[in-house]
Amino acid sequence: MMSAKKGGKSRDVLVVASKVKDFIKSKGCMTSSETIPALSAKVYALIEEATARTKGNKRSTVKPQDL
Repeated sequence: MMSAKKGGKSRDVLVVASKVKDFIKSKGCMTSSETIPALSAKVYALIEEATARTKGNKRSTVKPQDL
């Protein structure tokens, strides 16, 4: 499994690289080697925001509206 670094520590990549690359290719573009870790970092940030909203609403289940 690929890892993305943030602040010197390694994190698991949360996206399926082959699927992302296939989708980008279907749009007539190529994928740089930095794209997958950058996309995964965005997903981590989205999840961090969603979990904070969930907790702020006194729930433990992340719902679509939290995204």
